[in-house]
Amino acid sequence: MDSEEFSFSDHMASTIHDMKNSLMLQTHALESVANQFRQKGDTESMRQMAGIVHEAHRMNSNLIQLLALYKFDKAIYPMDEQEHCLRDIVEDAVSQGKSSIAYKGIHVDIDCADDLFWYVDRDLIVGILVNALNNAYNYTKDCVRVIARSHDQWLELRVEDNGTGYPERMLMNGMAQQGVRFASGSTGLGFHFAARAARMHKNGNRQGALTIENGGTLGGGCFVVHLP
Repeated sequence: MDSEEFSFSDHMASTIHDMKNSLMLQTHALESVANQFRQKGDTESMRQMAGIVHEAHRMNSNLIQLLALYKFDKAIYPMDEQEHCLRDIVEDAVSQGKSSIAYKGIHVDIDCADDLFWYVDRDLIVGILVNALNNAYNYTKDCVRVIARSHDQWLELRVEDNGTGYPERMLMNGMAQQGVRFASGSTGLGFHFAARAARMHKNGNRQGALTIENGGTLGGGCFVVHLP
């Protein structure tokens, strides 16, 4: 990589960081307006504002993912694997989508034992779950389930919904083959980030992996992460 390309990528990362900070300030202001509508009993205006807040949070999540991918590629991400309570991590990720949950009237069920602990990078796992949940909120009918469980020395994280499921092309070709879809605005960024973040978790010769499938307990799409 020559110096000009290096400087450009660094400049882009700095610009994205500034955009993220500015967006967060705007999001907080929008949330304040939504709360004012709620206090006044203006339910319709509150619901409309909640939809705008949802999109702002989704955009902020995308910017954070871009910054993380930049650090992955530069090998400067400060990986910090410590023992964490998975229940706390899942609840943290779910709480970040409260505007989406309220706006769309979605029921979120958490299936995770209180005594399930695992060595993970908390920020990356929260990021993976937030990405999966945002996707589920867009495609579910009205219900999302988050499952965390251990099996054969692996941690399995599942985000399931009761929507129509992933299209056959994604299941057959894999997420890595997903291109840019202009009609829906999908770029595959979230899947790419989640897969990279999962692979950052290693134990001996094992490393994390991301898969998608249909079915599960709700019959729709299933976003599945396995961590060693």
